[in-house]
Amino acid sequence: MSTFERYLTVWVGLCIVAGVALGHLMPGVFQAIGAAEVAKVNLPMAVLIWLMVIPMLLRIDFAALRHVGQHWRGIGVTLFVNWAVKPFSMALLAWLFIGHVFRDYLPADQIDSYIAGLIILAAAPCTAMVFVWSSLTRGEPHFTLSQVALNDAIMIVAFAPIVGLLLGLSAIIVPWGTLTLSVALYIIVPVIVAQVVRRSILARGGEAALARLLAALGPVSLVALLTTLVLLFGFQGEQILAQPLVIAMLAAPILIQVYFNSGLAYLLNRALGEQHCVAGPSALIGASNFFELAVAAAISLFGFNSGAALATVVGVLIEVPVMLSVVWIVNRSQGWYETGAKTSASERLSTPRP
Repeated sequence: MSTFERYLTVWVGLCIVAGVALGHLMPGVFQAIGAAEVAKVNLPMAVLIWLMVIPMLLRIDFAALRHVGQHWRGIGVTLFVNWAVKPFSMALLAWLFIGHVFRDYLPADQIDSYIAGLIILAAAPCTAMVFVWSSLTRGEPHFTLSQVALNDAIMIVAFAPIVGLLLGLSAIIVPWGTLTLSVALYIIVPVIVAQVVRRSILARGGEAALARLLAALGPVSLVALLTTLVLLFGFQGEQILAQPLVIAMLAAPILIQVYFNSGLAYLLNRALGEQHCVAGPSALIGASNFFELAVAAAISLFGFNSGAALATVVGVLIEVPVMLSVVWIVNRSQGWYETGAKTSASERLSTPRP
């Protein structure tokens, strides 16, 4: 894990301070940036999102999908948690905490927007940071790569319908045209560009050339993320100063869903007798979010000043410390896990078939 990644929460905190301060000192600059739109797409933000997402997608080898069957139990558990549990559990938690428990302490005109942002955050599984978490848990690399490739392939077709469904169930108006455009701009186009560049680099210089390119682009991706956060907090400054506890209230459902979904994936893998080196990354993939995509989608759908954009940024703020705590739990519980997994596997093998 690089220094940038290890201290991402610190950088995000600095971006909050810098963004709020610059928003007050240079409001005209931020208004000009916010007005630079074509067909509801903010051009500076689009460039920043591509700089964030494309280097991450360069890591994905869709040829790894041929290995999916090797760890079918772990793959099945992660897919179930990612696509059948996480978005819906987050919608429920957002409705409970933002719509009811904290409702009286939040701006009334932003309640629906906060809920929408949390739903968007949970609707896309993490892509890049998963490789870091998997490495820290000594995860099986072929499982991690094939699972991420499969999730990215599913995300192309499932992200918009799931977001649209859950926003509709939450009685939030779904701008389908903007949502579809966001999927095209921030998922389909980056995936295509990344795969074309990846194949070209591999054809010319092999894995070593790709590794050098990824090392060079890593800082670009993180700087683009931090610049995006400065812009967001430049627009959100007044709201944050007026409601300083809003970040803590938005963090509550995010924290619960991370621990719930990672725990669910971990326990299901143990019950099925899957190896710990698969269960670890499965739990982490099941809990983490593709926050770069979430930030882009929230801005496209609801704007820089929206509660939705702020809610997705809170996900960035707490991602690293929360996921590192999950890594610690997974590593410390390996002995307990393997005892139960062996028992489950032996029971499954000893059960007579009809």
